[in-house]
Amino acid sequence: MTYCAGILVQDGLVMIADTRTNAGLDDISTFRKLHVFSWPGERTMALATAGNLSVTQSVVSLLHEGIPNPETGEPETLQNAPSMFRAAQLVGRAVRSVRESDGEALREAGIKYDMSFLFGGQIQGQPMRLFMVYSAGNFIECGMDAPFLQIGEHKYGKPILDRAVTFKTHLYDALKVGLISMDSTMRSNLGVGLPIDMIVLRRDAAAPELNRRIEAGEPYFHDLRERWSAALRAAHMAIPRPPYEPTGE
Repeated sequence: MTYCAGILVQDGLVMIADTRTNAGLDDISTFRKLHVFSWPGERTMALATAGNLSVTQSVVSLLHEGIPNPETGEPETLQNAPSMFRAAQLVGRAVRSVRESDGEALREAGIKYDMSFLFGGQIQGQPMRLFMVYSAGNFIECGMDAPFLQIGEHKYGKPILDRAVTFKTHLYDALKVGLISMDSTMRSNLGVGLPIDMIVLRRDAAAPELNRRIEAGEPYFHDLRERWSAALRAAHMAIPRPPYEPTGE
């Protein structure tokens, strides 16, 4: 399984992703699912992936190599995309290209063609944007009313983000809440696990402010997990019991 979240707030963008691709008693594998495309001073983009690993890796490779423009034949890349919208369209074209080349073989092998992506970033002088790209290559955009998007095993972390994140949330508070949502997901699904990759892009900076991996035993994340568990227990104890318990006669 996978859990990835993108949070777009007033000051910038946070994206986080776990790295676990398989979980069992004797089979745990990790691969990077958060990919950064950065040309400092010009543009920075990040792509988080969920779904069949072979398919998502093919999409990432195509984006690095470029996709021929159907009209000019010239290769189009994220570096020469004129806008974030056109860059998101390029991600969609890469998804469809992989489907065309591999989809039939996957179906014959009984493998589900299943993947989704979070794609966000900024080109200098243009708005910062965040998109979710589906397996058909179509996409939706994150908005101010709900300033986050998720892919993968999202149901455990979504209530955290729903309650705690607004467009005006401080950038590093958004990172903190995103990590809490990741912890909640990890506790409820063993298919999601450490290490965790994360990137912070400050609006108009045109370069990553933070690009880091959290490994097992990292002090801050361990402390965050313990504090969140203690805070939940304290909140539970502070709320009165329901007044429905039979009193007897």
